[in-house]
Amino acid sequence: MDRALNYDVVVIGGGNAALVSAISIADNGAKVLIIEKAPKAYRGGNGRFTRNMRVVHDRHPLLADVYTEEEFVQDVLRVTNGRANLELTKLVARKCRENPEWMRKHGVKFQRPFRGTLHQAKYNIFFIGGGQVLINTYYNYLEKMKNVEIMYETAAKDLVIDGDFCEAVKVDVGGREVVIEGKAFVIASGSFEANLNWLRRYWGDAVDNFIVRGTRYNTGEMLEVLYKNGAIPAGEPKGAHMAAVDARAPKYEGGVLSRIETVPFSIVVNKRCERFYDEGEDIWTKRYAIWGSLIAEQPDQIAFSIFDSKIYNNVEFLPSPWGPYIAPTIEELAKRIGLEPSKLVKTVKEFNAHVVEGKFDPSKLDDCHTEGLEPPKSHWAIKIDSPPFYAYPIRPGYTFCYRGVAVDDKGRVLRKGNVPFKNVFACGETMFGNILAYIRGYLAGVGMCIGTTFGRIVGEEASKVAGY
Repeated sequence: MDRALNYDVVVIGGGNAALVSAISIADNGAKVLIIEKAPKAYRGGNGRFTRNMRVVHDRHPLLADVYTEEEFVQDVLRVTNGRANLELTKLVARKCRENPEWMRKHGVKFQRPFRGTLHQAKYNIFFIGGGQVLINTYYNYLEKMKNVEIMYETAAKDLVIDGDFCEAVKVDVGGREVVIEGKAFVIASGSFEANLNWLRRYWGDAVDNFIVRGTRYNTGEMLEVLYKNGAIPAGEPKGAHMAAVDARAPKYEGGVLSRIETVPFSIVVNKRCERFYDEGEDIWTKRYAIWGSLIAEQPDQIAFSIFDSKIYNNVEFLPSPWGPYIAPTIEELAKRIGLEPSKLVKTVKEFNAHVVEGKFDPSKLDDCHTEGLEPPKSHWAIKIDSPPFYAYPIRPGYTFCYRGVAVDDKGRVLRKGNVPFKNVFACGETMFGNILAYIRGYLAGVGMCIGTTFGRIVGEEASKVAGY
């Protein structure tokens, strides 16, 4: 075992929240070490798969209308069924309006939102080049600073804790254990979505059919260490950002391009050709992250988004790289995707018979709906009757877990009795469960919003603990 020189602050993790906290700490003059588990080529956690961030604003030049703190809070409470920590949600709402300018000062550039099914022009600001460019921009900034060191392919394994104080972190570097001391420690190493054995505790063998659309390096070791040392869990064990992704996507790291966005404008059936949820329940950006969980409960964790040429030719959506299955009839489409033709024809006919025609408008909650059908389709219900017909096969795409550790308004990890560790902080997915506390839904861009906001908060507070 080797004992390394100590640092002012050790940041465990190399994704968006970790980098924001490290920049904030380094800007204050402290000596920072960043520990990144991944090789340099795969650095950045799930941040490299993102493209935008939710932000409260008063008529930002790149966004439409205004998005108030109260709207942000109410949106979060709506998708979490009121289970979010209200104090921390209000804190993020208040401070996230500062994020774009802070990011701009550190090299990030923005562009206008995309058109189509995303419905994000009001509240989501997009990064030029997406998450990969964002991550590289932050690393480039840090690499120029003399008070910052970065260790790649370095896995944090344990914390040396005495009561409420952390003295060091034990890491594995090429099979060699190194103990790294610090005055403060920031845990920003993500959740455990790539740890299939951990997921199996909650989902059973269904995890074998899951696709991990984010980084393969988020395996949860630091969460387990924090729990072992008395940290309070936050968020539901099965809670997750789990989108519907193309079933042909790779097992790991398919990213945003693997996501299927036709769901609200289609019917979705399981392998028995049965619909199982309201595809048009709400705006897609508020519901896309529940569809993975819904599909996870279906036989063999597989489903199919079925639509016709009216949708394909007239609605803008991000296409899958693998393309849809196409057929001149519903019977032939069923054969091509491995479904029973007569059953799919029956489901489509039943759906069509219950559609109440209205003014179809993919940009908002329209009046096209079904009546007398269970489950209903509340919006964007139009008959599937114009060939050719299309289908995407979809599976659960795990992005990150909502399960993490409880923190206070300084980002300090809370122990039993709601007593904080003196010098252990958490930001990013490690603490998302405080706000994204329930499986009901997600708000597009809110993860990056929480990660960036708490990254800045934790950076300031860890700097103070370190004496800066």
